[in-house]
Amino acid sequence: MKPRLIAPLLACLPAFTQAPASQVSVPPTKTVDAVDTYFGKAYHDPYRWLENLKDPEVAAWFKAQAVAADAALDAIPGRESLVKEWTELDKLRPAVYGTILFEHGRLFYKKTLAGQNTGKLYWREGWTGAEKLLFDPSTYKAGVVSTLQAIVPSFDGRRVAIGISAGGAEISEIRVIEVDSGKLRPDSLDGSYGPTGWTPDNQAFFYDSGQGGDPQSVAFHLNRKIRLHRLGAKPGTDPDILSAASAPGLGMGPEEGPTAAIDETLPGYLFGGANTAQSELSAFIAPISGLKGAKLHWTRLCKRSDDLVQNLAFHGGLVYAVTYAGAPNYKVIATDLRHPDWKHARTIVPEGPAPIQYLVPSRDYLLVVYSDGITGRISRLDYRTGKLEDLKLPLAGNVSLSCPDVRSNRCLASITSWTRPTTLYEIDAATGRSAKSVFDSGVRYPGFENLVVEEVEVPSYDGTKVPLSIIHAKDLPMDGSSSCVLEGYGAYGYTFAPGFSLRNALARRGAVVAIAHVRGGGEKGEAWHKAGFKATKPNTWKDFIACAEYLVAKGYTSPSHLAGTGTSAGGILISRAITERPDLFAAAVCNVGDADAMRSEFGTDGPANSAEYGSVKDEAECAALYEMDGMQHVKAGVAYPAVLGVCGWNDPRVAPWQPGKFIAALQNATVSANPVLLKVNYDDGHFTEDKTVTFRNFAAQYAFLLWRTGHKDFQPAKDR
Repeated sequence: MKPRLIAPLLACLPAFTQAPASQVSVPPTKTVDAVDTYFGKAYHDPYRWLENLKDPEVAAWFKAQAVAADAALDAIPGRESLVKEWTELDKLRPAVYGTILFEHGRLFYKKTLAGQNTGKLYWREGWTGAEKLLFDPSTYKAGVVSTLQAIVPSFDGRRVAIGISAGGAEISEIRVIEVDSGKLRPDSLDGSYGPTGWTPDNQAFFYDSGQGGDPQSVAFHLNRKIRLHRLGAKPGTDPDILSAASAPGLGMGPEEGPTAAIDETLPGYLFGGANTAQSELSAFIAPISGLKGAKLHWTRLCKRSDDLVQNLAFHGGLVYAVTYAGAPNYKVIATDLRHPDWKHARTIVPEGPAPIQYLVPSRDYLLVVYSDGITGRISRLDYRTGKLEDLKLPLAGNVSLSCPDVRSNRCLASITSWTRPTTLYEIDAATGRSAKSVFDSGVRYPGFENLVVEEVEVPSYDGTKVPLSIIHAKDLPMDGSSSCVLEGYGAYGYTFAPGFSLRNALARRGAVVAIAHVRGGGEKGEAWHKAGFKATKPNTWKDFIACAEYLVAKGYTSPSHLAGTGTSAGGILISRAITERPDLFAAAVCNVGDADAMRSEFGTDGPANSAEYGSVKDEAECAALYEMDGMQHVKAGVAYPAVLGVCGWNDPRVAPWQPGKFIAALQNATVSANPVLLKVNYDDGHFTEDKTVTFRNFAAQYAFLLWRTGHKDFQPAKDR
């Protein structure tokens, strides 16, 4: 849903219709002096006033920016053709399956049919029983696009707790469905990130809870609790099962988000965790006998200084974990569940040449998933013999694995690449045999067979080799004339692994699509992550710049045809890349991006992200935050490239003012004629499953980039 037009701007709209770049107008932005002094240094923030989204003046500023951006973006030829192209490609998929779960002989999953906007919840008896529709979110509330955020079936398979959200907000209302009747129970819990698991008697479930209020306020994200809701009970009476308040001995901070569930491979215990942006795990266990009086006796399973990452698995009285201690590419270790001693834990799977991604338990095996950033593989550890061997996969590519039924060895592996849609296989962990899953769509898209994927390594400013994926048509002219969209992320140890995306369809139009696997990510293990972390964060955008320079030097593109984009934490990357090298890019998109890092811990879930970025309360980290703050590095009198900032008005992760302040600073500072716009998605958050919103949002972003990089299909008549 687009915002309503503001009357004073109506007169400007005809000028946007087919105007060249120099005539794109944006509303003015005032500056109000605000100064923070940290460790003797003053940091000026003239756009601090934009952080108060409840202020009518601020809301009006965002609305005016949205109107100006929408008018300019709507005038770009080719935008609607992108929406149409992606919609038609989406219709080629017979169905897409996700969140496949198995409980007590019943299979639950979300399915989205070709052309459908959002997924619905289905179930069947066994793996091959007749399919039955259980919940359709599109019919839940009239006039509201609702999506399923969480699906948690009870252990007996007779009930499902679901989280329902709207507008991409991610904050859910929890409801419970009786599977056999298909009816919703009267229980309703609001303001939650969703249910986390059921009790063994299937009469109660655990769920996230907070103090309520505005999801974009810091307070909303602090002091979260895991509560236990017994069916039929009044929500106000639900006991606090795990929080900093109810378990003070665990030393949880207010920014740590608790979670709790009973793992089927760990009967008799409740497993708990404390989540922040920090990759190192903090976990606890408690005997479930304490649930009777809501007096749980929590003991620590691991602390962050144990250097455990990814996830834990349980079997035979042991707890298995992935660690980078003495193993930058990770290894698997195990210790006694009742008396964990991680310093003397036994190495079960040694470090290898490719980083370990995570562990997946089945009945008889522990499956270890690896990735070198491009190609994945799976090894199986026989619990009984300790033997480790690789499973033969039917395809080479990026691999994702799950075992929905831990009482069997039946697992699901999805394999994909940059140009090949996901293929879903069933793998028998015991025999290693694989076959196409009944859930595989079998889709093949036309035109992608004519694309080439090149995987290269580019020397960065300090000589470090940075992986770069390049997707283009076979007949691409290597004369620098092609539009190129370069994307990067580089944070949290996240591996930007190959995956089929409609974004890559841009290569069918003659554009180059490139992905820079910069430091801060996990492509080369934990050392790669820590090399783009806090004080080392400049490596992230310097690696991105090096990849951009490589694409220019080799003739894939040229500065007048090169665009960059970064999403979320990638906002640091893109905002600093264009403020450090504005001459290298013709255009950029900062999509729901962290572009004001010094203020990150003061917005939404910022305190939790301090573990990744740093805090202004620490002198060294404060200096690092300044270096990674895009807004702080905008300088007056510089000719900046064309920039599109994008924010989700319902975003609970990155506050709209983060990209908003960056765009305001650019608009006031740039001396170029390049447009600097702020797109405000009032029907979106950080992201949304709603394809109507998603397709139009990203079509606008890519149309903007292709327009400003000179692609012939996206030029207004007067600019051709």
